Amino acid sequence: MILQAAIELFLAHSYQEVSVDDVAKAANLTKATIYYYYPSKASLFTETIVQLITRIHGQTQGILQKDIPLRERLLEIAEAHLTATFNIDLDSFMRETKNNLSEEQITRMQHAEEQLYKAIEQAIREAGEKKETSSIDSTFAAHAYVALLRVGNYRNRNGNGIFPTTTQTAEQIVDFFWRGLNPEKV
Repeated sequence: MILQAAIELFLAHSYQEVSVDDVAKAANLTKATIYYYYPSKASLFTETIVQLITRIHGQTQGILQKDIPLRERLLEIAEAHLTATFNIDLDSFMRETKNNLSEEQITRMQHAEEQLYKAIEQAIREAGEKKETSSIDSTFAAHAYVALLRVGNYRNRNGNGIFPTTTQTAEQIVDFFWRGLNPEKV
């Protein structure tokens, strides 16, 4: 209950704007209860982000383990990611908190994120071994793919994305990425 309330608040507002009192109210608990489990707002935030990334990793792993071509799996991941993060500027969100967290807390979040990258790297590496893709450094490819997903969250000052729908954005991202992996294949 605590983590669910916290993630909703942190994502809807900013780290600076959310207090432990806000989380306690949203979770229908006392502030003391929150502090019993999390000694500080920074530790609550860290655990919230680690749990969120772990859930995303689990969903990504589920998609990556499907017995369908890699391109289709990447498209499914892109659409799920873009749908889940439609109103969130993840880069700004994380940048804002770095000055408030300890090295250990930042490292925990980075480790959770690395696990997500490793899952994508493995799928790309396996696709290369099966000759489904051309040979490419899987670490580079995974980071390029995730970077493109972040571009998919772009909104101009009117709140409009580059493409009119999440599905079109996902298709464009994967098409662009895939052509980079396989310039001779469409």
